[in-house]
Amino acid sequence: MGKYLIRNVNIINEGKSFTGEVLIEKSLIRRISSVSIPVQKDFTIIDGKGRMLIPGVIDSHVHFREPGLTHKADIASESKAAVAGGVTSFMEMPNTLPQTTTREELEKKFEIAARTSAANYSFYLGATNDNLNEIKKIDPGTVCGIKVFMGASTGNMLVDEADSLKRIFAESPIIVAAHCEDEAVILKNTQLYKEKYGENIHVKYHPYIRSSEACYKSSLLAIKLARKYSTKLHLLHLSTAEEIDLLDSGPLPGKSITAEVCIHHLQFNEQDYASRKTLIKWNPSIKKESDRLTLFKALLGDKLDIVSTDHAPHTLEEKSASYFKCPSGGPMVQHSLSVMLEFWKKGLITPEKVVQKMCHAPAELFRIKKRGFIREGYYADLVIIDPDTEWKVQKSNILYKCGWSPLEGDTFHTRVHSTFVNGEVVYSEGRFSEKNHSMPLVFER
Repeated sequence: MGKYLIRNVNIINEGKSFTGEVLIEKSLIRRISSVSIPVQKDFTIIDGKGRMLIPGVIDSHVHFREPGLTHKADIASESKAAVAGGVTSFMEMPNTLPQTTTREELEKKFEIAARTSAANYSFYLGATNDNLNEIKKIDPGTVCGIKVFMGASTGNMLVDEADSLKRIFAESPIIVAAHCEDEAVILKNTQLYKEKYGENIHVKYHPYIRSSEACYKSSLLAIKLARKYSTKLHLLHLSTAEEIDLLDSGPLPGKSITAEVCIHHLQFNEQDYASRKTLIKWNPSIKKESDRLTLFKALLGDKLDIVSTDHAPHTLEEKSASYFKCPSGGPMVQHSLSVMLEFWKKGLITPEKVVQKMCHAPAELFRIKKRGFIREGYYADLVIIDPDTEWKVQKSNILYKCGWSPLEGDTFHTRVHSTFVNGEVVYSEGRFSEKNHSMPLVFER
């Protein structure tokens, strides 16, 4: 284990910003100080040169495609892209092949990550209409959550039996994370647009097929179930202004119903389909500018609790298919922090709020042990950021296995300089560590 003393950095943590130093030893933050820390012979001194230092980003919603879909991505490739973007921990979704709907398949993912992941990790167990026994036997200390598709976004994981939904909400021992889109509304809209345009539908109609009504109706059902059964519910990738009215504002501690917003729903609106086409086809869909603005306001006002990515890569060939054949989802984990800090550069959010929503709040919401904050005794998951470096997203610097980004051609004005995972430098100025230093996340529940 290395010993590092990071000096002359602008530490952004827990709503404050100050110039200071951080001492790292044996994977942990040993000391934080606004005055000089005495140097010992075996320290590696890192001069921060006035850069920003934040806790590592925790992305609680990614699809890394392993096992079974590794032509798109894998845990090694996407976790490498993650740390290059300042993401030090991730929680990965169950719609792989085979689907992660048993504890046996869940364990296989943990084994892969232990060998190959550059970032800390946990995995969701997927819910089905008939795997309640698997859900009830899950270990709350090692598994991040139960994923429920309340809309058939991917494969056959739709939980559409009323009794099954009720029992999952009533008996899950850990947080239920719900993808909310009403399948009946989507099917009705699909039929209407097929009757009008045939199979040759432009992607600009995606937000009208997977509509605001579909999202609201399903989110309302999830919230009603959660309130009835006192479920800890987390609503994934909210995309509409209407859904915000269902949420409570205020600080995260004490909330039993929480919600996330994803980067693409903050960055894009339906006008972007003209230029970015199917590259920004996600489920739920990117919708109106008024929705985007309402989501951003709700994030600032603490109705939306965390920012994540729904990082979901497909090959460029797959994404180039016609509307009904093109899969939904896109890669974002390397660029999420850059997008949020670009909003800061535009005067729309503070760095302290970015850190709250991307680092502190995920740790609090999922009750992750000793992560998400710059605190003495916590794991040294840290990111050094150049706050005034201009760069452009282009194929030569995209690290996703799929090789593309919906942000290609966009310019940003901050850049990740270095990333620490468990006290070791895993990424610095374009170079990666030869060894992985990741750990499975532990939850204090």
